Amino acid sequence: MQNAKDSFYMALRTRLATINPERTTLLRGAERPGILMEEAEAPFSQLPNDVFVLRWLGLGADTDLPATMVAEQCEILYQTCGTQGFGGLDRGRALSAMDEELLSMLRPFYTAKLNYTATPAAAMLTNVFWDEPAFTAITVQLDQIGRSANVMVYSYQEEGE
Repeated sequence: MQNAKDSFYMALRTRLATINPERTTLLRGAERPGILMEEAEAPFSQLPNDVFVLRWLGLGADTDLPATMVAEQCEILYQTCGTQGFGGLDRGRALSAMDEELLSMLRPFYTAKLNYTATPAAAMLTNVFWDEPAFTAITVQLDQIGRSANVMVYSYQEEGE
């Protein structure tokens, strides 16, 4: 499932860079699109603002098919304080903008599966595909407003995975 998770993340990252090139984050001295995979980063005590964080949850498999299909739930978390120029009073608008960006990043609901252990990434034989997102209710914590969306990501296991 790792190739599928990496392919999903890289597809969203590439799409975000096109949709909103200004949504970036600075990690380990490098500026990159404002999306990260929690399991591939150093632990943080609090989620960063104005960044999408992918968290992988439960895993399942269907072995009754000609090729095994695996599925893993991805929780995409994001939050904002709004902008300083408006004293944070625009945080609802900022969250709505992130909602729209996430919907745009997820379309179309598939991408090619690539193996990122090779340089450059090597194309595999199948695609990674996913369901429409299920959004949670908005949460408010002090000056932050946020939510998450859950997406089920699917992939067929290929030989050698």
